[in-house]
Amino acid sequence: MRRPLALRLNAALATLAVAAATGVVMSMPEASAAVAGSATGYATQNGGTTGGAGGATVRATTGTAIHAALCGRASSSTPITIEVEGTINHGNTTQVSGDSCNTAAGVIELKQISNVTIVGVGNGAVFDQLGIHIRQSSNIIIQNVTVKNVKKSGSPTSNGGDAIGMESDVRNVWVDHTTLEASGGESEGYDGLFDMKDNTQYVTLSYSTLRNSGRGGLVGSSETELSNGYITYHHNLYENIDSRAPLLRGGIAHIYNNYYVKLNESGINSRAGARAKVDNNYFKDSKDVLGTFYTDAAGYWQVSGNTFDNVTWSAPGSENNPAGPDPKSNTTVSIPYSYSLDAASCVPEIVGETAGANKGLKVSDGNCSPQTPTTPTPDPTDPTPDPTPDPTQPSGTNLSLGAGADGSSKASGSSYGNVRDGDMSTFWSPAGSTGSVSVKWGTATSVAKINVREASGSTGSIGSWRVINGDTGAVLTSGSGAGVITVPRTSLKKITFEITGSTGTPKVAEFETYAG
Repeated sequence: MRRPLALRLNAALATLAVAAATGVVMSMPEASAAVAGSATGYATQNGGTTGGAGGATVRATTGTAIHAALCGRASSSTPITIEVEGTINHGNTTQVSGDSCNTAAGVIELKQISNVTIVGVGNGAVFDQLGIHIRQSSNIIIQNVTVKNVKKSGSPTSNGGDAIGMESDVRNVWVDHTTLEASGGESEGYDGLFDMKDNTQYVTLSYSTLRNSGRGGLVGSSETELSNGYITYHHNLYENIDSRAPLLRGGIAHIYNNYYVKLNESGINSRAGARAKVDNNYFKDSKDVLGTFYTDAAGYWQVSGNTFDNVTWSAPGSENNPAGPDPKSNTTVSIPYSYSLDAASCVPEIVGETAGANKGLKVSDGNCSPQTPTTPTPDPTDPTPDPTPDPTQPSGTNLSLGAGADGSSKASGSSYGNVRDGDMSTFWSPAGSTGSVSVKWGTATSVAKINVREASGSTGSIGSWRVINGDTGAVLTSGSGAGVITVPRTSLKKITFEITGSTGTPKVAEFETYAG
């Protein structure tokens, strides 16, 4: 629902007042933004990634102005595109307060918000020694910016030394045409260029340059922190990186058409059960570009079409399992979205022409030729409107992804965790015809709908059931048959689906939970 005109104007004026107080020049909302193209890879899944599309567009030339734009929205989910020009640094980035934001000084803080685009325009946007931190947020786009020399030690420090870092229940982020760089490794005060941890999922890094760093980036902060995944890396340049290009702990990654030059110690490090699909990349003048390194917790890979140009491989050991010198697949990974592969032979050229900030946002056409993308618009002459979404289907983020799970019983070959992994090919089944399975969180989470999805071949097996508040034991609702179930909106740490009757063998592939 649109707010009355007076309220909308007041919100805009409040934002401008904050900007003016800090000596910042910002524009009133505009009708269009500088974002080009649309999300690719895993960022297209889980409802897609559109950032601030459909909202106001604001121009900012300081970090304080970026924060002011976030705080001036009607709510923390009101769409906004923030066009950034100039150098953003510690001297012009202060905390701004408001009901629609949670900001901090010395970092671009995207915390507990959604539906935001930050895009560099004009002569470019440079975040100098100032990192971008995404926490407990969703539907974020960062495009056409440079982030450099962010430190975790020395002075000044920002964002734990990460150029872009994501943590704590982050969903659907597209980072595109960025330049992320450091001037050394950990001993010089730097950490990762592109890090994800603590339940971060559905992220794409595309057409970006990562260079001159000890650590390219990680997915998962430890061998037991395995709640992250569904990450796509494509058409990126990794240049003069010591390791972590990337480091994967658990989860699934799709890595294609990237150009790796001078990986000094190791490259794609798949470990702790991670599975990586590695297609049509070009590796040059590098060492140990793929494998499991520095651990005995094995990871896996599916390889196809890659070029290894002057790549050296170390000998296998107890904590060293290089994929080469003749890399072979040891797993299979199914990719749920469409994509076009450039031939590996042209990757150095096409990545050189497209990757990084201030390259005109050019992309590959899938045939090794650069082109300028356009954001598709509806055809006004199209006589066939898009179908209306089914209002009974849940919308928003599936809160079960990456959560915990347990239950009363399980049949051989099934697992509680299979109901919250986003994979319809895995499932939980009770040891008999009845049983219960639960999804649980570390903190109270509001749930208003669930979607119980049966595995292929078992549809219709689930008969009667109850949905139980796992914290209190209260029955929220009951019924029969799988599918979408509405429950009274309840804040809880655990919700249980109890099968009290069935025909055949019930198999729950996914126990999805939604806030609305």
